This record gives sequence, C-alpha cells and structure tokens, in this order.
Amino acid sequence: MRKKVLVTEPIPETVKNYLQEHVELTTWDSPEQMPREQLLNTIGSFHGLITVKDSIDDELLQRADQLEVVSNISVGYDNFDVNALKRSQVIATHTPYVLDETVADLIFGLILSSARRIIELDQYVKQGKWVKAVDAPLFGHNVHHKKLGIIGMGRIGEKVARRAKLGFEMDVTYYNRSRKEKIEAELGLLYQDIDVLLQESDFILLMTPLTKETLHLIDATAFEKMKDSCFFINASRGKVVDEAAMIKALQEKKIAGAGLDVFEQEPVDPNNPLLKMDNVVTLPHIGSATAETREEMKFFAAKNMLQGLNEEQPEAVIKELL
Repeated sequence: MRKKVLVTEPIPETVKNYLQEHVELTTWDSPEQMPREQLLNTIGSFHGLITVKDSIDDELLQRADQLEVVSNISVGYDNFDVNALKRSQVIATHTPYVLDETVADLIFGLILSSARRIIELDQYVKQGKWVKAVDAPLFGHNVHHKKLGIIGMGRIGEKVARRAKLGFEMDVTYYNRSRKEKIEAELGLLYQDIDVLLQESDFILLMTPLTKETLHLIDATAFEKMKDSCFFINASRGKVVDEAAMIKALQEKKIAGAGLDVFEQEPVDPNNPLLKMDNVVTLPHIGSATAETREEMKFFAAKNMLQGLNEEQPEAVIKELL
C-alpha cells in the first residue's frame, strides 16, 4: 500500500507528478493557509506532511499517529517545535542550498536601495518633484569600499560576502558562533567580536536563525553601538531584532537607515511606523521569492519526503534532530 502524503502549500504540476509516482498525494491548492482545525482533523491518516507555514508542535504531533516525515519548504524552521519532533521521533527536513544565491541577490538589492535611496527617489520622480538637478539633501551614500559587518556567516552570508568583496571591493568582517577560516582565507574576511563589528561597520547585515538564544539579539544596546551613518539590513527573521528599539534608533537618527525583508509581525501592521519612514526600505519577506527558486525548493522538499518515507537519509535533515 502506498504511503499517504499531505501538501499544505500549492505546488507546481511537475512536483505533483513526481510525488504521485511514489505516494498517494493530497494537496491543498489554495494560496490561503489551511485552517488549523482542518489540518488537525486531517493529519491522523497521513505518513508525510509537506508544509511551509504550519506550526509543527505537540498538539499536531499527538493527532498525527501515522506521521513519519515532515518536510518544510524553507531553509528556516522556526515553525517547528524541535523538542516535540524529537519526542515523536518524526523525521524533519528543510530546503537549504537552493535559495542561497537568490537571497544573496535580494540582500544586495536592500543594501543598494537603502544607501542610494532608490525607492525614495523613484517616488520623488513619479510624484513630479524632479524639477531641477538633484542636490545635497537627496544625495545617497557610497556602497563600494565601505565596511560590511555580517552577523551570522552561514551559506547565504558567504554568498553576500563574495559579492561585497569581489564586486564592490568592500571591507567585510563577520561574527559567527564559530570561525570560518576557509572563507576568511579565500576572500580576506576578518572575524570580529560582535561589539566591535557593531561599532565599526558602515552596513550591518543580520543573517542569524531565530532561536531562543537569538531572540532580540539586536536590541537597544546594539543600536546604541552603531554609527549614526550605519545602514542596518535584516533578511533573517524579524524577531531577532527588537523592532521597537530599531524604530526608536531610526526616529532619533542613531542609524542612517534600514533595509528590511522581515518583521516581528508578518504581514506587517499597516500602522507600523517603519512604513512611514523614507530611510527604510520594506519588503514583504521575499528573500527566495523567484519562480525558479520556489519551484526548486518545492522539488527539494518533495525529494526529502520520499527519501524519508523510503527509510533513506534525506539530503537535508534538520541538524538539531540528527
């Protein structure tokens, strides 16, 4: 008998066809998230779950007595209760690697847009305000040859560092839980204590996962240490930053600006002060959102699922569960 797999995220026909060759497939094709109660009432008969938004916790796992594998269509997995998964002995996977270059591209878009005021000046032109040559009040800041400090040197951080160093000849430093001596030697990066990095960088990129240890890692104290000419870029998770402290730092001009793909609350509250600031670039959490990358991520999640159900080692098991 074929094992049963539920997918709670729309997937391309290519991925559906791939899964249907091996399992009995049920898909949720609405762009709206499957209602939680419906998922809880449904999950009990399935051996596999492919998801991206659903909370995988004790409540769900207690209902999922057939569940063997849960596969997240994301490199992050803060929607997973890792301890609950350990107790249930359910295999959990994610989709690293395939989105690294795409996210790094977006991050550099945020850096350039923030420093050169691209979004602000686009609106300036479209609103008919460009009636004379641009002068000092509308000048931006250079990116080339400036100092970029990266907090969290994972795969995406390395891709950004390569672009910064080789494309823009930036001075790149980083802070990470462990040294990355190979990439230091290859690109000429410098490892720094986080406090020094905060104090010296012209651009600060936050790329840490969201954990109990990193919750509000960047707080009021961290913003106090930054230069008033510094641009803060966050493409990791919104809750790694104390958003109220960031808003205060921007309002009081303790930093020059920010480029944000993530927020503490998503979708962001329309009344959030960040949305009214000309020196803040705001995006709707689109780090990996290209058609090519999202299809590749969904195929990777399907591959992880089938490997797990076939009692093979999936390519991308979440390391905390190994």
